[in-house]
Amino acid sequence: MTRKHFAVIGAGAGGLCAAKNLLARNVEVTIFEVGSHIGGLWVYRNDSGLSPAYRSLHINSEARVSSFIDFPFEAGTPLYPNAARMERYFRDYAEHFRLTSRIRFNMRVKAVVPEGEGYRIETEAGATEHFDGVVVATGHQSVPRHPPQVEGFGGRYLHAHAYREPEPFAGERVLVIGPGNSGVDIAADVCSVTSMTYLSARSPVLIMPRLMFGVPQSRILGKLERPFLPWSIRVWIRTKLTRMFHGPMEQWGFRTPKGRTHPISHPTLISMLAWDRVRAKPGITRVEGKTVHFADGTAEEIDTIIAATGYVTALPFLPEGTSPVRDSYLDVYNRVYSPKLPNLYFIGFFDVTGGSNIRMMDDQAEYIAAIAAGEIKLPSPPEIAQAIRADKAFQESMFPGTPRYALELDPVRYRKLLAKDYARSGVRHRRPEPVERALLTESAA
Repeated sequence: MTRKHFAVIGAGAGGLCAAKNLLARNVEVTIFEVGSHIGGLWVYRNDSGLSPAYRSLHINSEARVSSFIDFPFEAGTPLYPNAARMERYFRDYAEHFRLTSRIRFNMRVKAVVPEGEGYRIETEAGATEHFDGVVVATGHQSVPRHPPQVEGFGGRYLHAHAYREPEPFAGERVLVIGPGNSGVDIAADVCSVTSMTYLSARSPVLIMPRLMFGVPQSRILGKLERPFLPWSIRVWIRTKLTRMFHGPMEQWGFRTPKGRTHPISHPTLISMLAWDRVRAKPGITRVEGKTVHFADGTAEEIDTIIAATGYVTALPFLPEGTSPVRDSYLDVYNRVYSPKLPNLYFIGFFDVTGGSNIRMMDDQAEYIAAIAAGEIKLPSPPEIAQAIRADKAFQESMFPGTPRYALELDPVRYRKLLAKDYARSGVRHRRPEPVERALLTESAA
């Protein structure tokens, strides 16, 4: 039987682990990377132009649960590694699993064209090549979503995707829009040099401490938020814990969420609010020149607006009429497969609710590789359509109906869905146990 050959688009976290898992199932792989670096969004000043990494960027989840399951961080890695360590980690991963030689750097994919049972990859350099399948690992944080409320602003405007370091904003009055992970990071970073930094939160937000009782808060939540507990109880636990450390959100100018949201954790933002280096503001109603008006009736003179308002999921290289993107949500089966695009798979198009995106990519990559190798048989088209509808209904019932939550993923529920396909296909599947990097080094030697 002829060995299959897959194209993987992107040499970031998703593309690397997809390639590694495909190779483990005897599927040949070629990786197309638009820039000259391995690591995708974690590469500071990546020449791909697609990375949103800023100089102070650190991973949000604890290192020990944020690595690929079969390639832990090296001994001595901090609890929350910075972007430089993450880039090095992905380079090491690629070298260890012999992926680097399979990467075609500075190669932008222009089109993915159905050809027989596979696809023809066309690059901007004019090269074409046929593959039996494709894995799309381009990520969903490269095309900024801009807030319409700031149209006509008379000062400097940029999206968080373009923010790199605080020095250019010295002495300015800066408004950061959006209290998500990037928004709170940037507000806490830029306020070290500004005359004042404002953080606008249109919706309720829960800003949790990064550490609780001397350990990462994820460990505490892991002990308290048992799988059998309903989400209303889990929300109550998170809110009470946050109040113990930070007090009520209203004390800092925010609103405490009542339902299920994606909590934010940050080590210094609350301190910056307490020291009056950052001031919270509600949503924006309008702008007049450099004057920004807020929903509480107040107004501030602003020199620069930094919009941490998320991204638009874009797949411009797919054939017209086949993109599964619907209002940033992907209409795909188990987040990886669209019936319109057989033998093409998506990886990494999600935001895990509590947990590590990188560790979840491990699960997706293994699942995709098992499908590609013929081990897992996908359900019938009607069953797939019903599963996609059920997933969309779950999203709408569990998360706020805003673009920020379009790719939200419940890790417990998702792993159960994948397990059903393994079981239905008669594949015995057990997640591997984490290993020590030292053992990997000895094995390689």
